[in-house]
Amino acid sequence: MGISERRIRQKEEVRSSILSTAWQMVTEEGWQSLSIRKIADAIEYSVPVIYDHFENKEAIVHEFAKEGFQLLGKKIQKAKEKFTDPAEQLKAIADAYWNFAFKNKQHYQLMYGMGMQGCEIEKCVADSNTFRGMVLEPIINLIEKGKHPETNPCLKYFTFWSILHGLVSIKSMNSNVSEEVNKMVMDDAVEGFIKNLA
Repeated sequence: MGISERRIRQKEEVRSSILSTAWQMVTEEGWQSLSIRKIADAIEYSVPVIYDHFENKEAIVHEFAKEGFQLLGKKIQKAKEKFTDPAEQLKAIADAYWNFAFKNKQHYQLMYGMGMQGCEIEKCVADSNTFRGMVLEPIINLIEKGKHPETNPCLKYFTFWSILHGLVSIKSMNSNVSEEVNKMVMDDAVEGFIKNLA
């Protein structure tokens, strides 16, 4: 291995160490605890070394947001691929989103700015058209088969996300309602959304 390859590998190792240390801080202490100085102290490097890899703390946060959207996109795609019926695909997408929100709370909070500054979604989603298309496709299919083919699919796309995100937000703020009841409400809302498209 040559000197330049070794330097590249070392630089990648330091970058990886910065991100894994930052993530550990977030999972143990929350997003508010994240600071460049704390990361530098934890990995035993100087602050300028962190700045060699990331412009600022927001650049590190941006990396985690991108990672979150990639993870969510994969889960949605995997859920959607299990079905060919567009109504079942939307239910599977809703379930994948719901499960992601509560199994990946730190990512979700960051991605959607819950209790903190979130990312600008268009900058964090590597290919937002592909992401949007995964959800729009079953909506368009249902509209085309339904009684109202003039329905605006983009409006319904945003309505779908509003339902899901709104219900996740309510559940996140109100822990007095059981998991089972919250899931039943989400299922009922999605079922109503699908019936409205038919």
